[in-house]
Amino acid sequence: MTRILLDECLPVKLAYRFQESSTDLRISTVTGHGWTGIKNGELLKRAQNEFEVFVTIDQNLSYQQDLSKYSIAIVAFKASSNRYQDLLKFVEPACDIIESAIAGRFYKISPSS
Repeated sequence: MTRILLDECLPVKLAYRFQESSTDLRISTVTGHGWTGIKNGELLKRAQNEFEVFVTIDQNLSYQQDLSKYSIAIVAFKASSNRYQDLLKFVEPACDIIESAIAGRFYKISPSS
């Protein structure tokens, strides 16, 4: 079972769509974990101890952090907003990527993915 952490900028109910798409995923949220407001470096440091994948819409994360030093894969949606309806189209492609995601790698999903 792959453990996934959704960033606080993503709607919490998006976790349910991931769960519906694959029963092999265990989804948690930054908010639900009580990690709201923690900066990205510290967040990734904590997350790598409990999760295999971090999902966000922060496309700059790969420029802001040296992701190779973390044992967690990052999946970023190239979304126009963080509205729930705008993010639904990213769930299936994200699930496909998550199946083979490698720790320390950054995966960007575009709307056409």
